[in-house]
Amino acid sequence: MLLGRTANGLYWMHRYIERAENVARLIDAGLRMALTRASSAADEWSSVIMSAGMRPAFEQKHSAYTARTVSEFMLRDRENPSSVLSALASARTNARMVRTALTRDVWESVNGAWIGLSTLLDQPVAESDLPQVLDAIKRAMSEIRGTFHGTMLRNEIFWFSQLGTFIERADSTARILDVKYYVLLPTVSYVGRAMDNYQWESILRSVSAHRSYRFVYSGNYNPVQIAEYLILDARMPRALRFSYDNIDESLTLLAEAYGQRFECHDGAQRTLKSLAERSIQSIFEAGLHEALTAFITENNRLGAEIARVYNFE
Repeated sequence: MLLGRTANGLYWMHRYIERAENVARLIDAGLRMALTRASSAADEWSSVIMSAGMRPAFEQKHSAYTARTVSEFMLRDRENPSSVLSALASARTNARMVRTALTRDVWESVNGAWIGLSTLLDQPVAESDLPQVLDAIKRAMSEIRGTFHGTMLRNEIFWFSQLGTFIERADSTARILDVKYYVLLPTVSYVGRAMDNYQWESILRSVSAHRSYRFVYSGNYNPVQIAEYLILDARMPRALRFSYDNIDESLTLLAEAYGQRFECHDGAQRTLKSLAERSIQSIFEAGLHEALTAFITENNRLGAEIARVYNFE
């Protein structure tokens, strides 16, 4: 069995890599929305901060929601533990701690991303430069992920890393969908119009699901279908169901390798069973916000339980 310290380092290395990319995607979605709704740009940037769960910390330092204040806080603020720069630093620290468990290619991709992006983010980013900077962040995280998948042995090192990736991804997708759906739902006069469609498109773009959604549904943006796609579709890589398929698989393989099952294994299977068996209609009838809030709480509990039973330090 891996030492708890090593399992912890792998798990959190991948949570922070996923977090850096998710933050970049949130800013990208906010930028797209703000550019089309200049009169309510502050609302769009506020929703980005809320989606990331950063509102109290942000409002301690900034009084206005603008492209400059939000991007500065979420990209470069070293006092914000979930900023891209902070997440990258934490990912690199954890990667260095478990360096002997990683291939040389993986370590070099993490270290290279840190060097390149810390230089890129050394100075404040102009709003006109945000698209290029955000693309660079997403490309760097994709390179790390691709190197990891292409060079790592499929053993407990890989499975703990997968747990970190998909616990973080599930949390991010649930938060994006919850906040966008309930905080920025347009007024009745906008429903079905171009602006309404652009809002739903922004949700899909923030999780790289815009084109694949059109492929699956072959139609216009529909709130119920978007929720179904991001919650229940097992084919969509950032959907809650896809994340829990991978979480359950990793935990099952760990149980087989170590000959032990814990409550976290049963908890993951319960969540997966719920996602596999529920219909989107039943979720809406019970309350989408309530369902997503309960999911986020359970996902956080599962992460804490994994850390406890595998002796993370």
